[in-house]
Amino acid sequence: MKKIIGAIVVIVVVILIIALSGGSKGETGPIKIGFIGPLTGDAASIGQNVQAAVQIAVDELNVGNGKKIEVIYEDGKCTGSNASSAANKLINIDKVSVILGGACSGETMAFTQVAEQAKVPVLSYCSSNPAITTAGDYIFRNYPSDTYQGSFVAGYLFDKLGKKKAAIIYAKTDWANGIKDVFSAEFKKLGGQVVNEEGFDPASKDIRSLISRIKANNPDVIYFLGYTDQTVFALKQFSDLGLKAQLFGGDAWADAKLWVDAGATGEGAMYASVSSKNSEAFKAAMLAKTGTNEIGGCSPTAYDGLKLISQVINKVGGNSGDIKNELYKTEYVGGVSSDTIKFDQNGDLVGANYSVMKVQKGVAAPVTE
Repeated sequence: MKKIIGAIVVIVVVILIIALSGGSKGETGPIKIGFIGPLTGDAASIGQNVQAAVQIAVDELNVGNGKKIEVIYEDGKCTGSNASSAANKLINIDKVSVILGGACSGETMAFTQVAEQAKVPVLSYCSSNPAITTAGDYIFRNYPSDTYQGSFVAGYLFDKLGKKKAAIIYAKTDWANGIKDVFSAEFKKLGGQVVNEEGFDPASKDIRSLISRIKANNPDVIYFLGYTDQTVFALKQFSDLGLKAQLFGGDAWADAKLWVDAGATGEGAMYASVSSKNSEAFKAAMLAKTGTNEIGGCSPTAYDGLKLISQVINKVGGNSGDIKNELYKTEYVGGVSSDTIKFDQNGDLVGANYSVMKVQKGVAAPVTE
């Protein structure tokens, strides 16, 4: 009888060890990955397009023989409070191995400290604020920092377009503030003049008084940093007040919905967007998933981000610490956002490429000259 009891005890102990060993290299269940992005709110069209790209990656991966992926989608609404709540749920209730997100810089910056303390890796596919560089050892992004974008735009406006007198209008968000600061410093360094730096509440729908102040200083270019809904009402007010300066925007303008909603008021506007390869297979998959040809600026990086995470998990398993360590050593090739994705010692994407887009008849197309 003692031998039987002893055998039962051994079996129970083995079962408990297996049940409690989630995150080891021997997991048999799906690997849980958290997702945070703006699925509703001002930037919902961006987040929903990203979600489609991520789900395409999940479907493709789960056809193969590697570890199965389960993505738990949470709505960050492009706000810090919602993203923070989402991250706490993913970490403490869902027990995810890694978080893909957020999209808006304010989303990501709101939960990096929580993720760092919990030792859960974060890979943002769209957040660009420079402060994320030093957010922690577990924080990564495969989207370039605004130190690249702000400098690129300053050089393009000053050297390529010959603009010497700029005004900046920005929504008071982490994303816009990050780009604004870099652009302003670089434009002045090149010899340009910044005649206005005007911030507005992201919830505001009327910036006419701000526009009037800028118009009085007669800039030859206005650098506007806002998300889709903020930009649509601003463009209409620019038109109403007869503003003639060249309008140039940030990468958040890579949203086809913006130009449909803006109509004729968006004609001739320009913006910088992170360049992506967007293979024919990816384009076809997005068309099948969304019913449109729209591919948002952050959708390719989100797709690659999920594929990259899967590659790491297939190599080291679902333990968060192992995932973090492997991310620093990973070089992901053959993606749709860039030829190679690798991270520096801060978890930042190495390198960046931008395209300049111009809106004509409601459609944004690359500037080729």
